[in-house]
Amino acid sequence: MTTAYLHRRLFLGAAVSVALTGAACAQSRSARNLTVFKTPTCACCDAWITHMRQAGFTTTITVLPSLQSVRSSRGLPDNLASCHTGLIDGYFVEGHVPARDVIRLLAERPTALGLAVPAMPLGSPGMETPQGDKEPYDTLLVLRSGATRVFARHNPST
Repeated sequence: MTTAYLHRRLFLGAAVSVALTGAACAQSRSARNLTVFKTPTCACCDAWITHMRQAGFTTTITVLPSLQSVRSSRGLPDNLASCHTGLIDGYFVEGHVPARDVIRLLAERPTALGLAVPAMPLGSPGMETPQGDKEPYDTLLVLRSGATRVFARHNPST
C-alpha cells in the first residue's frame, strides 16, 4: 500500500466520522423541540417552561382557552390531566414532568403515548415553594392502551 492510499483512507474515515457526528447532533437538537399548550393565566406553566429551557429544550408556546382537544387527540386519559400539555418527538408530556424524565424518554423511546405527572405536586418543576416544600410524586408512562406504569419516582418520603 502506498502512503497516498493510506492518507486517502484516513481522510475518508475522518470525513465519514465528522458527517455521522453532525447528523447525530442535528438529530438530538431536533429531538429537543418542545411545543407547549397552556392556558393564558397559568404561572406554574411558565415556571415549568423555564425549567425545560434551562435543561436545553427549545420551546414553542401555544396559548388556548382549553386544552381538552389537544389532550383527547393524543389519547390522554382525563384522569391524568394537569395544567399544560407538551408535545415532543411523537410523545406528549403532561404536567410538571422533570426535564430528566423527558430526556430519558427520548433516549429509551418506549412504545407509549407519553409521560404524565397528574395534578400539580409541590416540589415538581414549576411547583416549587419558597419554603422548599416537596410532595412525593411519580412520573407515569402512559401506554397506548391508556394504562400507566411508574416511569420515575420523585421526592420520596423519608
